[in-house]
Amino acid sequence: MSEPNDFEASFDSDSRRTPVRVAFVTRRTSAHVRAEDQVTVMTSPEALLRVGVAAIALLIGLVLISLLWDAPLEGLADPLQTPNPAKAPWYFLGLQELLHYFPPVVAGVLIPTLVVVALIVIPYFGINIQAEGFWITNRTKKARGLLIVVIALTIFLAWFQVWAVLIPTLLTAAAMFAAKGRVRLSSKPLPFWIMTWFLIVAITLTVIGTFFRGAGWAWVWPWA
Repeated sequence: MSEPNDFEASFDSDSRRTPVRVAFVTRRTSAHVRAEDQVTVMTSPEALLRVGVAAIALLIGLVLISLLWDAPLEGLADPLQTPNPAKAPWYFLGLQELLHYFPPVVAGVLIPTLVVVALIVIPYFGINIQAEGFWITNRTKKARGLLIVVIALTIFLAWFQVWAVLIPTLLTAAAMFAAKGRVRLSSKPLPFWIMTWFLIVAITLTVIGTFFRGAGWAWVWPWA
């Protein structure tokens, strides 16, 4: 006994309205094979309202902090008495710490330029668009590539004795290799690990420049 015919011939391009069909796509219609209803949030007013509430809450918090505590400002600048060490603002201390290890051209020009260029160029490449886990596929190939990159960075950083960057790099690489056997961490994409490494390095350099650098940019303990 033959099965009933579940197909129907029609001129249509909406797969949700006629999911089982033989459709003739004409010039006035476009083929629509897959369609999924996704949860969306409208930009206006939902998203704008949330952003506005967050901005107002942040503003109120900053005003309260400024009323209750004074800003940690130093005295008036004296051109005849330069402080030692002359430290940059906290958000530039990481870059100033790099100047301690690398030549000025490398730390002050080359590295910031490469970071800015990478932020501009990388979005135009099809790198992990679907944000799939780093260890989901091709584990052996990715492990080999990661090992080569870590060895190259280790040699480069050890040559200039940049231990403040080398140690976080090795710790991040160890965490990436350890994530192979963990379901939750193995699903993390490559951008997650790169951003994690960047944040750890930036925080480490900033903390060292703030609390562990004294006169002549020499290493000092905070309690000394």
